[in-house]
Amino acid sequence: MKKLSLAIFGLCLSGTTVLAQTAPGAKSNVQRTAVKPSMAYEGNAPRATGAAAAYQAVSPEQLAAADHVLVGQMECEFGQQVSLEAIADRPAHFRLAFKGNFYTVVPEPTTTGAVRLEDKRAGVVWLQIPAKSMMMNSRIGQRMVDDCKHPTQVAVR
Repeated sequence: MKKLSLAIFGLCLSGTTVLAQTAPGAKSNVQRTAVKPSMAYEGNAPRATGAAAAYQAVSPEQLAAADHVLVGQMECEFGQQVSLEAIADRPAHFRLAFKGNFYTVVPEPTTTGAVRLEDKRAGVVWLQIPAKSMMMNSRIGQRMVDDCKHPTQVAVR
C-alpha cells in the first residue's frame, strides 16, 4: 500500500489525473483528483509580455534598424503563423504574435546585416535574414518557430 501511495503522489506532482481502480461495489479510500501542472511555463515558450511590457528608449542605431524590419503576417514551418506589426505610437517598437502570445520587440544592431528584434524580458529573439525569419527562446537557446517567410523573402530563393 505504501508503494501505491507513493506512486499516486508522484503522478499528482507530474500533473496527470489519478484514478483509482476498485472492485465493483467496494468503497475506495483514494480520492480522485485532477492536478493542473504549473502555469509558470507553457511548453518551452516564455509567457507573453503583452501590454504590460515596458517601452524602452531606443538609440539612433535601433531607429535605423527599424526601417529594415519586414512586417505583416508570415507563414512558417508546419503551417504555423507569426504576425509582426509596428506599434504606431512607439518608434522602433513592434508587436510580435505567435500562438496566442504577444511580445514587444525592439531592434538590436548587428554587424552581419541581419535584422534582430528582441524582447529581453521574455527572452524572445526574432531574426530576419534575406531568405527566412525565425523566432528563438534565448533563455534555453531553442527555436520556437523557423522558416517563416514574408512575401519579400519568398522571392529571394
